[in-house]
Amino acid sequence: MDYELVERDPTVEEYQRLRHAVGWSEMTDEGLAVGLPRALFSVVLQLDGETIGCGRVVGDGGLYFYIQDIIVLAEHRGRGLGRLIMDAVMGYLERTAKPGAFVGLMAAEDIAPFYEKFGFRVRPERQPGMFRVW
Repeated sequence: MDYELVERDPTVEEYQRLRHAVGWSEMTDEGLAVGLPRALFSVVLQLDGETIGCGRVVGDGGLYFYIQDIIVLAEHRGRGLGRLIMDAVMGYLERTAKPGAFVGLMAAEDIAPFYEKFGFRVRPERQPGMFRVW
């Protein structure tokens, strides 16, 4: 299959569809219209022009970066597409984050090993989420 990774924000409609497909709660279109374009970095994964995945980085662009919304639709998983999205995200961070910057993300427990491959560590129980200090 001919997948294409495009550096751009997902549209409100694309983002809502992806969130719904993976079982995440719905967000308001109004909130998304404000928030999506304010990401520091975004990519969408497309197949024949249809968005089937995405990844975003949010934060202040200097001290704190948070990886958000790494999504690949279920029927396209197992093909290295999540890694493709994360490689783009990590490339952005390599170009942008300065030494000592905090890079965080929230991951379901069963997904943590995927992010560990990129240098992230699970935080102690009293501190949920995952992190990496650049």
